[in-house]
Amino acid sequence: MCYINEWPKRFLKTFIQQYSDYQVNLLIDNEAEKDYLYDVLRMYHQSMNLPVLVGDLKLVINEPSRLPLFDAIRPLIPLKHQVEYDQLTPKRSRKLKEVRLDRLQPEGLGISVRGGVEFSCGLFISQLVKGGQADNVGLQVGDEIVRINGYSISSCTHEEVINLIRTKKIVSIKVRHIGMIPVKSSADEPLKWQYVDQFVSDSGEGKGSVAGLASSGGRDNKEKKVFISLIGTKGIGCSISSGPTQKPGIFISNVKPSSLSAEVGLEVGDQIVEVNGVDFSNVDHKEAVRVLKSSRTLTISVVAGAGKELFMTEEERQREARLREQERQELMHQKRLALETNKIIKEQQKKERLRKLEISQKTAEEEERYRREIEQITAEEEKFKKEWEEDWGPKEPPKSLKTVTAEVHSAPCSKHKIDLKGVAHDQLETDDMDEVIMKQDKQGFQKYLEDFDPYSMFTPEQIMGKDVRLLRIKKEGSLDLAVEGGIDSPIGKIVVSAIYEGGAADKHGGIVKGDEILAVNGKILIDSRLAEAQATLAKAWNMGGDWIDLVIAASPPKEYNDEM
Repeated sequence: MCYINEWPKRFLKTFIQQYSDYQVNLLIDNEAEKDYLYDVLRMYHQSMNLPVLVGDLKLVINEPSRLPLFDAIRPLIPLKHQVEYDQLTPKRSRKLKEVRLDRLQPEGLGISVRGGVEFSCGLFISQLVKGGQADNVGLQVGDEIVRINGYSISSCTHEEVINLIRTKKIVSIKVRHIGMIPVKSSADEPLKWQYVDQFVSDSGEGKGSVAGLASSGGRDNKEKKVFISLIGTKGIGCSISSGPTQKPGIFISNVKPSSLSAEVGLEVGDQIVEVNGVDFSNVDHKEAVRVLKSSRTLTISVVAGAGKELFMTEEERQREARLREQERQELMHQKRLALETNKIIKEQQKKERLRKLEISQKTAEEEERYRREIEQITAEEEKFKKEWEEDWGPKEPPKSLKTVTAEVHSAPCSKHKIDLKGVAHDQLETDDMDEVIMKQDKQGFQKYLEDFDPYSMFTPEQIMGKDVRLLRIKKEGSLDLAVEGGIDSPIGKIVVSAIYEGGAADKHGGIVKGDEILAVNGKILIDSRLAEAQATLAKAWNMGGDWIDLVIAASPPKEYNDEM
């Protein structure tokens, strides 16, 4: 799937223009703002941070006429984010809502409004008194007032609207929700708009009025209370002014250095909301001066900085605008850095996930290989065990044992039978017996290999005084050879305990009961236990090859006095 962050800017631009030509081309005529729109969309599809996207969009969708762009952009948002997108974006309404308010109620209408034809905008509700009439009937901050008492107010000034409201006891108001509020302190200042969630106004806990208290928006205005005693002084040391129509109220316009006002922390732009319990929300300039001079002890409540922009010079306004722009650019720069950092982190996390996946795959492969090897080894062990039991286990009926004595070393085969009648025992010399043993048998091989050097396998101490021989037995049928002893037995070595008749060992004829087995196929058994020797013999016999090599130490022949 191809995401927007992978699209070239030119392609993204073309796509949005073709998808919503009216919204993009007609609502945004500034190319820089269009580029900004495309950039924030690309950045969103990299970070998937929806609140940041909506905040960035609000910088370019900065007036009510551009609000349809939120609907145009919605299809570009993944389905899983669209519900949250709807919650974060302004909820505009095309339907008009009509309410009726009683102007003569003691608490008043409970709203403050901004705008008028002199400010090149409509009239908007900028503040609601919590629990007041307007709040109870469902009016919202950001509602645009369209009609009052049946009259359209699209061409009315702010003052004319106030007068129109005062003409009747029951005021009928028709509104539609926009979700934005105009911000303009004077006729010379360019009109700006702020979203309701960005607009900061007074809580309205006091008595509300149609043209009540409202802040400039976007500032952290805090109410504070100061106490001034004028006894023994010439004056309070400050000047006050009435605010303009769109921002009514009494404001401190000048503070003398080192005066009482300066000492208690009053500043130019502070709005006076109460003096000695008298509400200054609706008083005019003359009445405010009278109240301030009526007592030598004053308790003054002010909203710090609420009207600061009213007393700024043009140079100060421009400087503040530049500072705000610098802050915005710095935030954008920090955001881009954060996105790049997140991108790097995500790439590292992706590599780490791939590495762990590769390790887990290799581990799984090793475990599977190990499992197969264990199964193979187990199967071979079972096979060897079965064959061992077949070869060496109890047999029914048991084979008759052939009693083998030293006389085997005489003529072992019937074809080479020697007539011993009338020959004395002492005439059978050892040389004659060895000559008989080394003769070729009917299988065509020697019982003992003549060129075997025992010192090539064993140390002199291991074979001292032993007649060491190498046998090569052909694998035909079963070995049928029984052993006993072992390094841990009283015997202390592996010796042949029985030769079964008809087996390969019996047919070979070169090994007899009592011979010590020193090695099997090159594996030395001098220090082996009985079980190890049995397993080695079984494995050597069952593995590949046609022969098995046994190194034995021949037992000394027994001598008998034959009766003639």
